[in-house]
Amino acid sequence: MPREAPYLAVAEKLRARVLAGEWGTGGRLPSRARLAEEYGVGRNVVQRAVERLAVDGLLEGRTGSGTYVTTPRERLRLVRSRHRERRRASPARPDPRERGAADSWDADSRVGVPAPEDIAARLAVAPGEPCVRTRYEFLAGGQPVQLSESWEPAALTDGTPVRLPEAGPLAGQGVVARMRAIGITVSTVVEIPRPARATRAQAHLLGIGAGDLVLRIERTIYATDGRPVETADLVVPDARREVVYEFGAEAPRPSPDSPHSPYSPDSPASPISQGSGPSRPSGS
Repeated sequence: MPREAPYLAVAEKLRARVLAGEWGTGGRLPSRARLAEEYGVGRNVVQRAVERLAVDGLLEGRTGSGTYVTTPRERLRLVRSRHRERRRASPARPDPRERGAADSWDADSRVGVPAPEDIAARLAVAPGEPCVRTRYEFLAGGQPVQLSESWEPAALTDGTPVRLPEAGPLAGQGVVARMRAIGITVSTVVEIPRPARATRAQAHLLGIGAGDLVLRIERTIYATDGRPVETADLVVPDARREVVYEFGAEAPRPSPDSPHSPYSPDSPASPISQGSGPSRPSGS
C-alpha cells in the first residue's frame, strides 16, 4: 500500500484539532517551527499542510502575523433540474434556491478546433472534425465556482447567426434557444456525474489545490432525431458545492375501473376539481 504523503498526515491531525475546538474561530496556531518540532517533520511539510487547510477554508495566513482559524466555508447547493436543463440548457441561469449561484461568466470560443477522439464519439462525428469549442468560467460575487468546456459540431451552425454561443442575437441564451432558431428541436439532456481530481489548470482557475476532489459532469444534448448537438464537461469543486439532481414526478394515470379514478362514478372529485396534474417545482 502506498505511503501517505507526510504533509497530508499533518494536515489531518491539524484538521482534527481545529474541528475539536483547540483553537477557536480567529485563534492563532502555534508557529510553523513549533508545529514542525511537535510532529517531527520539516517546516516545508507543515507549510504544505497549512496550505491544504487554507484551501479547505479552515485556516488563513496573515502576512507577518501567523496562521489563524477561519469560519469554515459553507458547502453551497447547485441544483441540476431536469426541467430547467431541458428547456434552457443555458450556461448560467441562477436558480433562486441556490445561494452563491453563478451570477456571471467569462467565455472564450474557438471555431474549427479538431474534435478529440472522446469528444468525437460523444458527438457522433469523425475524430478531427471541426468543432466550436467554448470554455466557460462561472463566477459568484466575482469568485470562480464552476468550469465548463463545451463542444458543438461546426457544421451544425456554420453560416448561421448562432454560430457562437456567446455572440450574435441569441448570445447567452443557451443551446435550446440557439438550436430552435435554426430549426433543430432539443429533446433530451443526458448527464453523467463522476468524481475526479482537479488538474493544475482547473485548480488554478477555481482557486483550489491540484488534486482536490471535484465533480465532473459529462453532459450531452440531443435533438429529436437523436443527433448530439452539444457535449460539455462541467467541473464543480466538491469542497465548495454539493450537486443536487431534481426530477419531476409523473403522476400515474389511474385505471378507469379504479375506485379512485376521477372517471369512476364513486370518485369524490371530478377531473376538473382535481386540477390538471402535479405542479412543477419553482425554478424549473
